[in-house]
Amino acid sequence: MKGILFLCTGNSCRSQMAEGFARELAPEGVVVHSAGIEPQGVNPRARAAMDEAGIDISRQTSKDVDAVPGSEIDTVVTLCGDAAERCPAFPGDVERLHWPLRDPATASGSEAEVERVFREVRDEIAARVRSLFAAA
Repeated sequence: MKGILFLCTGNSCRSQMAEGFARELAPEGVVVHSAGIEPQGVNPRARAAMDEAGIDISRQTSKDVDAVPGSEIDTVVTLCGDAAERCPAFPGDVERLHWPLRDPATASGSEAEVERVFREVRDEIAARVRSLFAAA
């Protein structure tokens, strides 16, 4: 694997968390990106959930998929159905993976309930990123 892109619709929660974990866990030399089909800015709750896990994503920004250098990517992970359906083509032999994860930004309830959803999704992403790089 030379480069990985985590793709979601808004690039605000799931793909940002995945980028943060990947930057910590990827083998040396693997380029890590996240992007969105319709970028919406990084969700403050995603930042908080990642801070709790000891990973700072405060410098990450929400980016449009068109801004990602396609020549660097050989693995694309979509984290929502919309991104999977609308994922653009990338040059070369690109492996595509789909992780259909709940969107924590749509969680409702008390603040504690919403934070719980962010933590659950964060932990699921962490496990999947660990597994992805363990297999690499």
